[in-house]
Amino acid sequence: MKVLVAGGAGFIGSTIASACLDDGLEPVVLDNLCTGRAEFARDRIFYRGDIADGPLVDRIFAEHPEIGAVVHAAALIVVPESVAEPLRYYRENVAKSIDFIDHVVRNGCQRYLFSSSAAIYRPGDDFSVDENSPIEPASPYARTKAMMEEILADCAAATPLRALSLRYFNPVGADPQMRTGLQIRRPTHVLGKLITAAENGEEFLLTGVDWPTRDGSGIRDYIHVWDLAQAHVRALRRFDEVLPPDGDRSYQAINLGTGEGTTVREFVDAFRRVADRPLRVRETAARPGDNAGSFTRSARSRELLDWKPELTVEEGIRHSLRWSELRDSVLTD
Repeated sequence: MKVLVAGGAGFIGSTIASACLDDGLEPVVLDNLCTGRAEFARDRIFYRGDIADGPLVDRIFAEHPEIGAVVHAAALIVVPESVAEPLRYYRENVAKSIDFIDHVVRNGCQRYLFSSSAAIYRPGDDFSVDENSPIEPASPYARTKAMMEEILADCAAATPLRALSLRYFNPVGADPQMRTGLQIRRPTHVLGKLITAAENGEEFLLTGVDWPTRDGSGIRDYIHVWDLAQAHVRALRRFDEVLPPDGDRSYQAINLGTGEGTTVREFVDAFRRVADRPLRVRETAARPGDNAGSFTRSARSRELLDWKPELTVEEGIRHSLRWSELRDSVLTD
């Protein structure tokens, strides 16, 4: 089976495409290269273009009638940017996605796998969330994901489309074979800042140390991007079991996570163990807009997908460090 991977030249989408290849599924990559990289689509079927380009989507299906499923991993994802540019995020992540879904349905494809976000939840008192937690997105980015899930559920109820949403938080690591990784040279998330600090001998600021977590620092759900890609492949393979074509249900959401989360202090300790290089850390007050964080419970992923994370936080850090060394030899800028 061929799988159309929208956003398949980005960090997560390209890793999903690699996992598909390794499992015998042939990815057909669609990406406008707004943030994706052409190098990540090298030696793969690749169409450069926008998901809202209906004639292009029609041509892809006409040229590849074996496409049996779509993976939607095309989205803008930077939370502060979404706050500063909400209209851009609603246009790119919602309006264009509606056009894309319309053309997928028109071409008769019934399996739709949406790469969503657990940022749509309001965490419980223990900072955990499951699929029944209240939906309360706290940023325009998260709201675009919540909106898209509602749209997909409505569309699945009204058309032959069946849709699965996979919700997750913080991908780390890289393809263990180093085919792809994070394309940004200096990422601004915790791991990116740790790598930059260690490489340049700079101070790492641990912001927020008096949260009501087990050690006072924020808690996050770091999941290795390869585990994430494997979950998408598992969902593709089990799609008709989870959502049978003549079943009562046409939409389902599944959380992907570790089940316990990692605090920032624990993550820094893991980085020190893996990097084996000097690292200066200074603890400071939380920044405006920071929160204690949350993590996902994943019973449904085990039940429906027979999936659980296999790679550790340490392996995610190790693969990220290796990719950081190789990045400039893989990417041209």
